Amino acid sequence: MSERDEIFTKVAEQVEPFNKKGITLTDSTTFAGDLEWDSLTVMDFVAAIEDEFDILITMNMQAEIETVGQLVDAVAKLKA
Repeated sequence: MSERDEIFTKVAEQVEPFNKKGITLTDSTTFAGDLEWDSLTVMDFVAAIEDEFDILITMNMQAEIETVGQLVDAVAKLKA
């Protein structure tokens, strides 16, 4: 399993409590469109991701991350 796959798995675990519709996650799953998250849910989720990976995701980065795949890539870059 690649490091990216491991990050995807951990991100998916963090998404689970917020995934009210039971959407199957892929790299192209969008937070706003597919998961229908509001800004408060996004903030709670980002905090969970930051805690899980011991990273800091800036507001500028958050604004650019629209899909699960983009988040996984951002986490990988921040951990490097």
